[in-house]
Amino acid sequence: MDYRYIGRSGLRVSPVCLGTMTFGSMCDKKTAFAIMDTACDAGINFFDTAEVYPVPPRADTIGITEEIVGEWLQGKNRDSLIIATKVAGAASGWFVPPVRAGLTAMDAHHIIKGVEGSLRRLKCEYIDLYQMHWPDSVVPREESMEAFDSLVRSGKVRYLGTSNDTAYGTTKSNMISKYHGYKRFESIQNNFSLLNRRFIDEMLEMCRSEKISLLPYSPMAGGVLTGKYNTNQNVAGRFSSYAKDPDPRIQAMVGRFVNEKTLASTARYMEIASEAGISSATLAVAWSKQFDIVASTIIGVTSVEQLDDSIAAIDLELSEDVLRKCDAVHKDILYPMG
Repeated sequence: MDYRYIGRSGLRVSPVCLGTMTFGSMCDKKTAFAIMDTACDAGINFFDTAEVYPVPPRADTIGITEEIVGEWLQGKNRDSLIIATKVAGAASGWFVPPVRAGLTAMDAHHIIKGVEGSLRRLKCEYIDLYQMHWPDSVVPREESMEAFDSLVRSGKVRYLGTSNDTAYGTTKSNMISKYHGYKRFESIQNNFSLLNRRFIDEMLEMCRSEKISLLPYSPMAGGVLTGKYNTNQNVAGRFSSYAKDPDPRIQAMVGRFVNEKTLASTARYMEIASEAGISSATLAVAWSKQFDIVASTIIGVTSVEQLDDSIAAIDLELSEDVLRKCDAVHKDILYPMG
């Protein structure tokens, strides 16, 4: 397997990372254990979680995912696994997370409380990659980076990353780190898939120039690129259940992922995959990891069987012909997710 380094760090990871946000909501502990065992057996050594998981985040379930991962880790060779987690972002931003009384911020207090909780739930002495789940528009990045740096120097964390961030925010954070001698962000975890290529427009050059690795999440666009929503809008899946949630934020997410343009694009990607002799899910995962800036692409499943398509993509390199066909779809249906 072609293990890759994250940024300029010493973290060497499999090209596919197992995301865990469904553990404790869409799949139970027994299933989660089986999924992690199967992924590990396939050579996947990189696992990503967050303090607000499982999704959708709720006060009565928050932290369960880290607890499941932590229990599974017991008895494993910890040095052989790369564990990433994320501190909840600012309550002034993306949404108000149901943690620390809904008053989260990227200040020293919340960052330190966040890592202490994650270490406890994961039953670990350290976290390999600690990430800001989403940015804070109020607290200065100087304060955030100083707090993150203290975690590395204390031995609680090995390396740092950001998520759902911008080119400006990421670069500013790392310039602050450079001038103050703090540890920098080695990675950025943003949404990136055949249906959402926005990252290429703004961020690709930043990642190349600054040697920051992209860790794409949702390479299958929340399961849309499997084609299941093309055949049945009520099929068992994340967005079928989300469609029943009255939360405006959740409804906006459903509309962004499942709409006329995303389904039309997916139908064409399914044809390309069929011609190449692979599933559309395998095509999606393979495409997302075939960029020089990508260290590992983060997949999520709710059953062991769903891992097969992602495992098939680990050593797969798409041909230039397949890549050209994929580009043609995007040219015809620009930015289907908006």
